[in-house]
Amino acid sequence: MRDYLELTKPRVTWLILMSTAVGYWFGARSGVDWLVVLHAILGTALIASGTFTLNQWYERDADARMRRTERRPLPTGRVTPRQAFLFGMALSAAGFVELYWGANALTAWLGLFTEASYLLLYTPLKQYSWHSTTVGAIPGAMPPLLGYAAAEGRLDWDAWALYAILFLWQFPHFYAIAWMYRDDYARAGIRMLPVVEPDGASTARQILLASLILIPVSLAPSYLEMTGRWYTIGAVVLGCLFLYAGWRVARERTALRARGVLLASVIYLPILYGLMVLDRTGL
Repeated sequence: MRDYLELTKPRVTWLILMSTAVGYWFGARSGVDWLVVLHAILGTALIASGTFTLNQWYERDADARMRRTERRPLPTGRVTPRQAFLFGMALSAAGFVELYWGANALTAWLGLFTEASYLLLYTPLKQYSWHSTTVGAIPGAMPPLLGYAAAEGRLDWDAWALYAILFLWQFPHFYAIAWMYRDDYARAGIRMLPVVEPDGASTARQILLASLILIPVSLAPSYLEMTGRWYTIGAVVLGCLFLYAGWRVARERTALRARGVLLASVIYLPILYGLMVLDRTGL
C-alpha cells in the first residue's frame, strides 16, 4: 500500500488541495456547504492522484535514469506498469464521478481538462522543449478554479485572479528544482531550461522575472475587493522577500541559491493563502 500511495505524490497533493480549498472559500460568498467542500476536496484528491500515477507510468523509463527518482515504485519493479496504469485510471475515473455528482459538471470537466493537459501536453513535451514548464503551469494553476467552480458553479474575475497567482508562482518554484537537478534531467533526456542552457543565466532571468511580476499580480484580490488592507500589506512584503531570493540566485547561480528560491516558494504560498483567507472581505 505504501508503494501505491507513493505513486500519488501525497506531498504535492496537499498543496493542490490547499489551493482548491482557497478557491472554494472565495467562491462561497453565500455560505459554505460542507458536504460540497468534502466532495470537491475528495474528487480533486482522486483526480490529482490519478494524474500523478499515470504520469509516473508514462515516465517510468526516464525515472529509472534519474538518481532522485530511480527508487520510485515503477523503476524498482515494486509496482508493475499494468498495475500502475489501472490504478491511475481508476483514481481518475473516481475523481471525475466524485466531482460531477458531488459538486457540479463544470468542476468535473475542469478536473478532466487539468488531467488531460498535464498528461497529453506537458508530460510528453518535456522530452522536446523547455517550454514544457510554461505548458505545465496551465494545468498546475487549475486547483483554485476547481474549488471556485464547486462553490459558485461558474468562473469570474475573482477565480482568474487566484489562477494567475498560482500560475506565476510555479515558475520560480519549478525552475529552481530544474536547476538543482539539471544533471538528473539531462541523463533522462528531459529538456528543462538549465539542461538546454547550462550556464543558468536564462534560468535565473526567468526566476527573477516571474518573481517580479508576481508582486503586482498577487495584489489582484485587493484590486477586486476580495481581500482587505492587511492582505495587501502582507502580499507586498512576501512578494519582496520572494523577489530577494530570486535576485540572489541571479547574482550567484548555484544550487544553494536555487534551493533558497525553492524554500522561499514553499513558504510564500501557504502564508499568502492564509492572509487571503483571514482577510477576505464580506465575512
